Amino acid sequence: MKMISYLMIIAFLAGGCAAHKVDDDKKSLEKTTAAIRDAFGRGDVPAIVALHHPDVIKYFGGDNVVKGRVALEKGLTDMFRTSTMEFIENRVESTLFNGETAIETSIFAINIIPKNGGKPTVGRGRSMVVYVRYKDSPTGWVSIREMAQAAP
Repeated sequence: MKMISYLMIIAFLAGGCAAHKVDDDKKSLEKTTAAIRDAFGRGDVPAIVALHHPDVIKYFGGDNVVKGRVALEKGLTDMFRTSTMEFIENRVESTLFNGETAIETSIFAINIIPKNGGKPTVGRGRSMVVYVRYKDSPTGWVSIREMAQAAP
């Protein structure tokens, strides 16, 4: 009977430690996603790039694919020459942690404001982003894969 009690205590403690790790992972991932959105709002290309893996690939539909940090940096620099962007919605639908990897799906909306005085537009979509732990990330996580589509 004592053996069963000891095993139950060990299982309870192990479960508590696992829950604590998931909470810590969730908080640190939330910091990462907030840092990406904030950097977009500032037009801070180096900060955005630092939160992406060197081998990042982003799929935005059709032939619109960004491969690697160099291409990401070029595309962001070109975009911020003509527009500013601010995330006005980011509703997380689900987050899954598996070891050193996190997968998150969310609904987002971005206000795109042309610098030439043109009319702002709002882009809405759903994304699935795969994050991995990365020692050189300012937050501990980086985006390594992303797919985006029109929001439902």
